[in-house]
Amino acid sequence: MSLKRKLQEDLKKALRARDERRKSVIRMALAAIVNAEVEHGGELDDAGVTTVLQKQARRRRDAIVELRQANRPDLLAAEEAELAILEEYLPGLLSREEIAVEARQVIAEVGATDMGQMGLVMRQLMSKLKGRADGRVVNEVVRELLSG
Repeated sequence: MSLKRKLQEDLKKALRARDERRKSVIRMALAAIVNAEVEHGGELDDAGVTTVLQKQARRRRDAIVELRQANRPDLLAAEEAELAILEEYLPGLLSREEIAVEARQVIAEVGATDMGQMGLVMRQLMSKLKGRADGRVVNEVVRELLSG
């Protein structure tokens, strides 16, 4: 079953169960997928749908950071719950340690020795880790490795 089809089926289940939060999150995700399909000019495959869901999850993570800084626990819980629902449909992200292993490998391949070559490392590493790692975490790990 495709990821989009799974979302549609889970939306039906959420409607039957009267699970308002899940229903709302899945509807927002499906709307984002439809918008991306219109931009793309055709139906998205699972990789495309995953990319859309990752963008939605990234927005929730950004909101969570801002809500923590603003000391808004009332809104924070809702964003965290929405993120948890979205993450059910995403492949597991690599841990910081796993990213570091991949980053060391790419740094060795390109022979990077300083921050001036960070762009080259990031291009290769992000294409290698596409969909499996958060770009911000990858950036932090590469910075640490190249500046250390």
